[in-house]
Amino acid sequence: MTAPVVTRFAPSPTGFLHIGGARTALFNWLYAKKHGGKMLLRIEDTDRERSTEPAIAAILEGLKWLGIKWDDETVYQFQRAARHREVAEQLLASGNAYRCYATAEELTQMRELARAEGRAIRYDGRWRDRDPSEAPAGAKPTIRLKAPTTGETVIEDQVQGRVVWQNENLDDLVLLRSDGNPTYMLAVVVDDHDMGVTHVIRGDDHLINAARQKQIYDALGWSVPVMAHIPLIHGPDGSKLSKRHGALGVEAYRAMGYLPEALRNYLVRLGWSHGDQEIFSTQEMIDAFDLASIGRSAARFDFAKLENLNGHYIRTSDDKALLAAFEDVLQFVQGGEAIQAKLNDTTRAQLLAAMPGLKERAKTIVELIDSAKFIFAERPLEMEPKAAAVLTPETRQLIGRLRAALDDVKNWNAETTEAAMRAFAEQNGLKLGGVAQPLRAALTGRTTSPGIFDVLAVLGRETCLERLQDQAAG
Repeated sequence: MTAPVVTRFAPSPTGFLHIGGARTALFNWLYAKKHGGKMLLRIEDTDRERSTEPAIAAILEGLKWLGIKWDDETVYQFQRAARHREVAEQLLASGNAYRCYATAEELTQMRELARAEGRAIRYDGRWRDRDPSEAPAGAKPTIRLKAPTTGETVIEDQVQGRVVWQNENLDDLVLLRSDGNPTYMLAVVVDDHDMGVTHVIRGDDHLINAARQKQIYDALGWSVPVMAHIPLIHGPDGSKLSKRHGALGVEAYRAMGYLPEALRNYLVRLGWSHGDQEIFSTQEMIDAFDLASIGRSAARFDFAKLENLNGHYIRTSDDKALLAAFEDVLQFVQGGEAIQAKLNDTTRAQLLAAMPGLKERAKTIVELIDSAKFIFAERPLEMEPKAAAVLTPETRQLIGRLRAALDDVKNWNAETTEAAMRAFAEQNGLKLGGVAQPLRAALTGRTTSPGIFDVLAVLGRETCLERLQDQAAG
């Protein structure tokens, strides 16, 4: 019987949950779910100077918002330092590690000599076989792995294929620093082993770490997890992802009005393919995901594709779910507090009534909020320049007459107001568009909005007549 699949997402809390990390978490989560296993979360906070509580909070919140739920309690690497030290001592006792008393000055000289001779910078093993009794008085040693000096270290990677390193090119890495703190390399191996991790899915910038870590596994006699190193995400031009390309935190995408399910769908297709399929439900992702279909070349981030996908998800979303997203994003947009203050049962009902028209045009929730502002606008309406241009003295007179016609509509809804407007246009020898555009400007302060009859129905009789009165002339 094979062991259940256990994956892990192990971010360093030195900043937000960036888009590459979010994709790595998603791939781990999907693989675990597909195989009925677990995805664990480990916060690698051994860098005490750069690890921060706000960064930890941002990572946890970002994963929750994306809908990536990890299993079991979150593990904090720093809290396990005693266990890491115990394993380092175990390696010393077995002869697979040794105490190194090389001074900072000696290590600097070693690096400078290697540079001068054009060699790779490697520790020269000077304390590998020396007796600790030769150490200078009071010197605090590091503990180094006694790595193999001949042969090869091989990783059969699920994405990269067979990767081989010559051991002569890998030096004796530090396991425990002179202050007694474990290094990242040791901590990762011990934690993955103790947490029962069966599959390590991470960015290919960790590929060299895989060679180092396999040597630690071998020295401890532990089985090595299955490795899968996924290519990094690049910008649309093929260069390293920068902020202008989209190298932002997940919270930035949330603030820009992307839906979590759209971002999830976009991320799963960054570097992984399943035929020509672009749109995936969560269950379809889980069912289809595999490591073999991850490409070896870097994926390219494309904001236009993400925006189009987000538009699809907005159009196909339940209106009540969109209302919840609308309220969530208000905290991030300019003027959001003013809208928040006006949210009540009446305005929420108006938003729900307007949602079918609003969501047809919006590609982000920010755009949705912007196009819904006419519901919350104060009188007299602030006019956009294009709308102000529509409201000429002639059209203002037209609005005055139109208001009088609409005043006669008692049972106010989209159908009755449409009938009144069509009758008005016909009586005045006008095309419907010639009436609708000035009406739209007067009611919303804009030249674009949901369908004008929907606007009339959503705003209601009293508000519409008041706004028309404000813009009418004569």
